[in-house]
Amino acid sequence: MKADADPSAGVELRKPGGQNRPMCLVALAWKVHPRWRLLLAGNRDEFHARPTAPLAHWATSPHLMAGQDLQSGGTWAGVEAGGRVAVVTNVRDPAIQVPGAPSRGQLPAGFLQSPDSVDHRATGLLVAAEVFAPFNLLLADATDCEYLSNYPTPRRITLAPGVHALSNGDLDEPWPKTMALKERLAGWVASERDDVGPLWAALADETPAPDEHLPDTGVGIDLERMLSPAFIRGERYGTRASTLIAIDHAGHGWISERRFGPEGVFEGETTLRIGPDA
Repeated sequence: MKADADPSAGVELRKPGGQNRPMCLVALAWKVHPRWRLLLAGNRDEFHARPTAPLAHWATSPHLMAGQDLQSGGTWAGVEAGGRVAVVTNVRDPAIQVPGAPSRGQLPAGFLQSPDSVDHRATGLLVAAEVFAPFNLLLADATDCEYLSNYPTPRRITLAPGVHALSNGDLDEPWPKTMALKERLAGWVASERDDVGPLWAALADETPAPDEHLPDTGVGIDLERMLSPAFIRGERYGTRASTLIAIDHAGHGWISERRFGPEGVFEGETTLRIGPDA
C-alpha cells in the first residue's frame, strides 16, 4: 500500500473509554507439534500514538515477559518463566459500550502475575467477566489451554489438541485473515520445520480480503476493508507488534516480538528465553 494512501485516514476508530486495544489476530498450535507444546503467532493492532513499552521482563514482576501498555498498564500477550501463556483480543461490536470498564489488558497480566493454574483462573474469571468490555482470552499452562469470552455471555471452552485461531470475533470464526493464519500455522506444524520464517511472513501478510468474504461487524465496509489484512499499515493506526511464542514439553522456549511504527516501519526486535533456568 502506498504511503500516501493511509487506510486509517477518514475512518473513525473509536476506543471506548480510552481502553487498550488488545491483540487482534492470534493462531496457536496446542499439543500437536513434536517439539513444541504450544506455538503461538499473533499481531497487535493499535493507534501509533498510544504509549507502549517493548517486550521485556517487567520490573514489578521479573518472571513476567511481555510488552506493556503504558496508558492502562496491562498487556496483550505474554508469558512467565514457568511457561504459562496468556493472550487477549477484543470483540468487535460497536453497539456495546461499557463505561468505566477496566482495561482488558489486565486479564493476561493478572493471570501471569499470579501463581494460578489455568483451571483456577478461568473459574474465577467467569464470575467477573461481565465487568469488562467484550473480550476473548486464551490461557495456557503445562496441562490446559482454555478459551474464555464474555460475549455474548460468559463462557469457557477447553481447547482440544490442534490448531486454533481467533481475531475480533469468536474462536475459529471463519474471518479471512483468521483462517489464513490458521492454515499457514497448520502447514508449518505439518512440515515439522524449525525455521519460523514462514510464520513471520504470515503475520506480515498485507493481502486484503475480497469484499464478499468480509465479516459484517457493524463498523462499515471501509473499516472492514482496512482491518482485513493480517498486517495493517497506516499512519495513525496499524499493526504495532508481531509476536511468536514457542514452549516445549519441558516448559522451555522463547518469546519474540517485532515492533512497527507509523506506515509499518520496522522499529526493533526482542527475543527472551523461557524456562526456570532462563
